[in-house]
Amino acid sequence: MTESVRDKAAQALAEIESVAATALPEPAQALVKLDAAPAPVAEEIRARMREIDLTDTNSILYFGSKAQGELQVISQQMLADVKNKDIGPAGDSLSKIVTTLRGFTVSELDVRRERSWWERLLGRAAPFAKFLSRFEEVQGQIDRVTDELLSHETKLLKDIKALDLLYGKTLNFYDELALYISAGEEKLKEVDATVVPAKEAEVAAAPEEQKVLRAQELRDLRAARDDLERRVHDLRLTRQVTMQSLPSIRLVQENDKSLVTKINSTLVNTVPLWETQLAQAVTIQRSAEAATAVKQASDLTNELLTANAKNLRQANQTVRTEMERGIFDIQAVKTANAELIATIEDSLRIADEGKRKRAEAEVELTGMERKLRETLASARASGAAN
Repeated sequence: MTESVRDKAAQALAEIESVAATALPEPAQALVKLDAAPAPVAEEIRARMREIDLTDTNSILYFGSKAQGELQVISQQMLADVKNKDIGPAGDSLSKIVTTLRGFTVSELDVRRERSWWERLLGRAAPFAKFLSRFEEVQGQIDRVTDELLSHETKLLKDIKALDLLYGKTLNFYDELALYISAGEEKLKEVDATVVPAKEAEVAAAPEEQKVLRAQELRDLRAARDDLERRVHDLRLTRQVTMQSLPSIRLVQENDKSLVTKINSTLVNTVPLWETQLAQAVTIQRSAEAATAVKQASDLTNELLTANAKNLRQANQTVRTEMERGIFDIQAVKTANAELIATIEDSLRIADEGKRKRAEAEVELTGMERKLRETLASARASGAAN
């Protein structure tokens, strides 16, 4: 929520408390009769009685209509204001916030979750990056909705004040109707008690040639009297309907007051709490991510220390072993000596064997040579004989 919205919501709190504390007066229940009315009220009733002219039909037809003039002006202004509203109900804005936050899950923060091959294929962001993007989107939506709520709050405060004015004018109209009804009833009593009997006496005393004219005047008087009675009855019905509209206005106003209080509480308390929780979620996850990085660095350091210790042990063992060895290993000398002796023995054996084979070959060569000479000698002898 923006700082300006928060400041305006806090500033509106005093006005909301003042509006909520305003008590509306109760309407009077009974009509005040002329003979029982206080002097100022009695004078008001007589003034309205003087508005009635039994010879003027319009004075009877519009009797009491002036009282409704101001009420109609206020009502028309409120209707025009309602028509000019171009924003939705406040409840819709509250629902938007709830829907926005319900669509925001902290489970999206799981940075340890590996992206699936499908997410990598589509190039989707890593979980935490996606969460931060979602957080910024939610924050923007909250800012927009809180602006709407502040606008609703301002409109509702205007409506409540207008309803105060409308209630006051309606109550005045209700009281005015009581005066007009009392005035009409007193006028009817006066007509029945004095005017009609006087006209009847006038008809009876009129000359024969004027009886028809005077009788028509009497009928007109009685007709005007009946019209006045019907008008007073209509005023009574109007007063009853007006009395019913007063609690209706109050009910609408109380609902508006409750909604304004709820909106202001949402702006001042609830939305900042939501934002704090969301910010904490991001901060906590960032801390967890940093802790994970630190753990990985520590794990790597431990792995390096362990590996270096093992390598040092192996290298030390190799070096120390080599350092403690002589220039020649005794086993190698023994092996070399045995091989040398075996080599000499092999040489002697091979030499003896060679001598033996050469002696044998020499005997065989001597025999072969002898046989060859004998054979050649035989051949020469046989040729000489022939």
